[in-house]
Amino acid sequence: MDLRDDIQRIAVEFTYYGWRRVTAELRRQGWVVNHKRVKRIMREDNLLCLRKKKFVMTTDSKHSRPIYPNLAAKLEPTGIDQLWVADITYIRLEIEFVYLAVVLDAYSRRVIGWALDRSLEDDLAIAALRMALRNRSPGPGLVHHSDRGIQYASRDYTDLLKDHKINISMPVAARSGSGKGNPYDNAKCESFMKTLKYEEVHRQEYRGMEEARASIEHFLMKVYNQQRLHSALGYCPPVEFERSLQQPSSENPADPKSEGALECVF
Repeated sequence: MDLRDDIQRIAVEFTYYGWRRVTAELRRQGWVVNHKRVKRIMREDNLLCLRKKKFVMTTDSKHSRPIYPNLAAKLEPTGIDQLWVADITYIRLEIEFVYLAVVLDAYSRRVIGWALDRSLEDDLAIAALRMALRNRSPGPGLVHHSDRGIQYASRDYTDLLKDHKINISMPVAARSGSGKGNPYDNAKCESFMKTLKYEEVHRQEYRGMEEARASIEHFLMKVYNQQRLHSALGYCPPVEFERSLQQPSSENPADPKSEGALECVF
């Protein structure tokens, strides 16, 4: 009964968690429990997560602005601030659409920059990038990867990247005619957008811009970055994962590829 109570509490607090993340959270809290039991209890209590809404992308890549080579295709980051990924999505309010631009660190999956506005002009993406630059102050060699949208190909945006000695990366071909490895060049950011839609946007009814901004900021900064367990990070939140990178160890427990990354318990 104690286990069932904790499962229900976690499922209520994190309504978008499936049985894998619930199991990981239980283990972080000290439970020794088999994932099959967690899945069975969640099924019996009708707590299994259901996802029904389709994710929609918004990209205008039909423009005459310069397109940059794909530097991210063969890049496997081994630390933070080696590869940033950026994307834009729409969010529906009660009587209008607004747009969200984000910048993520591809290694830690942490949201390091974001901006919400009514316009899809270049300023939206630039505002998110400026926030990322303020938060991280990266050294030379960083790769910034985005789709070929007009916002990311604009002179103001690319000049800002060049001013900070950041290498620009874009897919070499559009989705419809892409070659090997191209359809999901920005998969980490697209995966984040799906998570945002399923776990925040589709669960809210924003009445206006300020309400949407406050709710999305809470989700990005508090829930996603600091609380949500990421399977790719050994079921760690991004902030905790980045903090673990600073801990000296013969085998870094936060490395997603290491054997010790299964639960990320410190």
